[in-house]
Amino acid sequence: MTGAPQVSWALFVDESGQDRRYSPYEVLAGVAVEDRRIWPLICQIADAQRHFFGMPLFEAYGAEAKAKELLKTKTYRLAAQMEPFSNEERRQLAKEMLENGDAPSRARLTALGQAKIAYCEFVLKLVEKHQGKIFATMVPLDAPRAPDGDAMRKDYAFFLERFYHFLNQIPDDPMGFLVFDELDKSASHVLLGQISRYFQRTSNGRARSRLIVPEPFFVHSDLSSLIQIADLVAYIVSWGLRLPRMPATTRPELAPLVEIVRRMRYRHLTDGGDAVWGVKEIR
Repeated sequence: MTGAPQVSWALFVDESGQDRRYSPYEVLAGVAVEDRRIWPLICQIADAQRHFFGMPLFEAYGAEAKAKELLKTKTYRLAAQMEPFSNEERRQLAKEMLENGDAPSRARLTALGQAKIAYCEFVLKLVEKHQGKIFATMVPLDAPRAPDGDAMRKDYAFFLERFYHFLNQIPDDPMGFLVFDELDKSASHVLLGQISRYFQRTSNGRARSRLIVPEPFFVHSDLSSLIQIADLVAYIVSWGLRLPRMPATTRPELAPLVEIVRRMRYRHLTDGGDAVWGVKEIR
């Protein structure tokens, strides 16, 4: 059998602002990566953690290093206390702070803040280098919510629609896989049922099952580097990215990270010359 091997894309999905209390937007975000690039990217993210922190972040925190911890306002305030350290000195001081949080110093706190910001920027650029594509929906906190039920939420429907169109525009029609951060068991089963019914019982869903495997995979976010990247993207979109006619203020210090996310957004020009984007506000 000859010919090029069949390609597939995995869409790693996470959410931000689901508590509807502090975040300005409820965001569903996904990072799509081609299959052959997934393992090299995972290895490079692991190397980046050792480079910036001197150790894996899971080893430091005993859990996933969430974006709200890495990029909170306090991180930027601490990072600005002193002039930037050299890479080697920053790594050593950050490692000391992570290993012994009961012995903080001004230098250690500053170095850790600088390492967190530099790490987030570096790994986003890694995903961009591997030609990752970003999809997201943004729901204002005051938007009306449909009652809980069997129907899939509108933001999920848009999200899957854009991923399908992305796959449909690639030669040879690659298959797409959905990889979600595992919620508690009951919530995961609810979402699994909603997605299954969407693909099996709606005309749009049946059409899109041609390119998207209808049953998503669920993984623990602390065990999956790329789910952690999706969490990072969701947080940056919620706090920093704004589309036209979106009034909510942003955190200006996130601007360099927002620019990387903007560059990775899925974008398609229609035959009529209109741009279709993979990031959309759902009112």
